Parts: sequence; structure tokens; C-alpha cells
Amino acid sequence: MIRLLALIALSAFLITPLMGAAPPPIPPLSERVTFLSADGATMLVGYIFRPQGPHAARMPAVVMMHGRAGVYSSAADGDYSAMTLSRRHQEWGHLWAQQGYLAILVDGFGPRGYPQGFLRFSYFSRPETLNEVTVRPLDAYGALAWLRKRNDVIPDRIALQGWSNGGSAALATMASVSAPGVPSLTPVTGFRGALVFYPACGLKGQFDGGLVPYAPVRVFQGSADEEISPRHCGELIDRSRARGGDIQITTYPGATHDFDDPGKDRRDVPANAAATKDAMPRAIAFFASVLNAQAVPK
Repeated sequence: MIRLLALIALSAFLITPLMGAAPPPIPPLSERVTFLSADGATMLVGYIFRPQGPHAARMPAVVMMHGRAGVYSSAADGDYSAMTLSRRHQEWGHLWAQQGYLAILVDGFGPRGYPQGFLRFSYFSRPETLNEVTVRPLDAYGALAWLRKRNDVIPDRIALQGWSNGGSAALATMASVSAPGVPSLTPVTGFRGALVFYPACGLKGQFDGGLVPYAPVRVFQGSADEEISPRHCGELIDRSRARGGDIQITTYPGATHDFDDPGKDRRDVPANAAATKDAMPRAIAFFASVLNAQAVPK
């Protein structure tokens, strides 16, 4: 009987990866931290990616805002920790650390009771506490305020990155005139710039006439995006540029939503692989320019 139980346990261990267990994290493991959202009430969770080896005592930083699926792997199975962060977020976090930046991935869903995120077509059933135009920008500014107090971060050289719903939040963040504790947002008092990947550009109807970000914004979009409207985003950015906004969009023919996701389903689409190959060095060069840092070739 003992032998049988041992065999069953071993079989379960071997089969688990095949059943969709979360893949092992990319070393080194990110550091879990907590900090207060600028909403003044929500204690957020963040995951820190820091440069390895010799680096400057104080460095630029990047705030990363997740999309509707949250920060964790879809196979996390209740273990919501640094061990189960999604592969995409880990890869980007380590990329910024390799550039000499301290990066923080903000979990805005878990502390509000939704660590597993949301499936497609759930937009109109999500709670108002996760509103990407009125609430999630406060999370970004909470991360900004927390980073500015660290003695290893240059307080006026912090940038923002967002994907999908987090990309929409990043657009709203950069269009803000003020934030709690910051009466006037500029590239010095706020974010130096933002990278926005495949956002939904409806933005609750609050920017139909366009938006004017207080710092440069670069948007990356696939023409075959099946979750949001590339046309709508293009029109929003055209209206924003007409108003004088420093915002540009790069559209990749044939690329889908989540085109930079390293999972097999997305990467097997040739247009997605090509879009990722082009977007990543553009992203590196953009942050190097706005953060006054030297890009590290990849």
C-alpha cells in the first residue's frame, strides 16, 4: 500500500506540469513589496526587478501596469506570488533591470480581490473599483510616490509602461493634470514618458476629443487585434496629435492582441514575433531617451 501511494504521488508530480502548472520563474526572483495607492486606501502589492552585478547607487525606474488578466500566470492555481508571475511580465521586468533600471510590476487587482484577473468579454461586468480611467492611474501614482522615496531611485527619472487595460490606464495617467500630492504634473514631478501596448482607447468616453499627455507617449498596436479597435486607437492618437500631444503609434500589420506574449499560441503567429522583435528595441531606445540613460544593446 505504501509503495502504491508513493507511485501515485510520483505520478501526480510528473503529470502536473502537463496539466498546465505555472512554469518556473525566471531567476533571480523578484522581490514582493507593498505600498499605498494614491487613492489613500488600497495597500497594493508590487514586484521589484533590480539590476544584478555592479550598478549605479541610484538609478532610473519603471512602473509596469498589467492588463485585464492580472500579473499572474493563468496556471497560478491559487498561488499568487513572485513564483507565479506571468512570463511576459517577468521578461519585461528583467529586461528593464538589464538596462540598469529598477522596475516595479504593480498588482492592482489582487489587493482588490481579483488576483486571477478577468477573461475576455468581461469588460462591462468588472467592478468600478478597477476603473482604468479613474482608479488605476491612482495606483500608478502611488507607485511613483513610493519609488521617489527610495534611496536607490533617481526621483525625477521614472517612466511608465502598460499593457491592454493597463495600457488604457497608462494613457489616462499621462493625461492627468494633477495627482494626490502633486498639484501640477510634469516630466519632473510625474512620469518622464510612457510605453503603451495595445490599449483600449474608449477610455470611458472621457477623452473623445483627444488627450494631451504631459510627457511623451509611444503606443504599439497590432492591426489584427481581436480585443480592441486599432482604428479607434489610431483616431484617438490623431486627435491627440492635432491638439499638440507628443504621442505616436506604431501599428504592426497582422499582429494580434498580446503580440509580445511569449506563450506558444501568440509567438506561433509570425506577425506577432515580428512585432515583438521590432517593438522591444524601440521600447529600450525610448526609455533610454526619456530617462537620460544609455541603452544597452540586445
